[in-house]
Amino acid sequence: QVQLVESGGESVQAGGSLRLSCTASGYSLSNNGVAWFRQQPGKTREGIASRQPGIGIYHIDSLKDRFTFSLDAAKNTVYLQMNTLKPEDTAMYYCAAGRATGTNWQSAGAWSHWGQGTQVTVSS
Repeated sequence: QVQLVESGGESVQAGGSLRLSCTASGYSLSNNGVAWFRQQPGKTREGIASRQPGIGIYHIDSLKDRFTFSLDAAKNTVYLQMNTLKPEDTAMYYCAAGRATGTNWQSAGAWSHWGQGTQVTVSS
């Protein structure tokens, strides 16, 4: 049984920073793939960063200068450090696990396990 729990989302002023966390049970985040997604109001769920064992960490170009994905293997937790936040970063943020073999990580449908999400709201 895989469980993912995100935390760290809150309301913050533009220019501020937040660190989101995702802790997994029943699933090794160091030995298996994991991704961060976000869903902005009125938009579809978007893959923003991922890690695959043996390959490494990938950030989408639009966010790579401000967002950083990291792993704490001992805690079986991944983080998303978000700096210089902008109003357009307002979204529900999710972590995902259990990507099907041969699928595109950026597609939400590729992943079989999801956390409940954590809300980030950035005000002007």
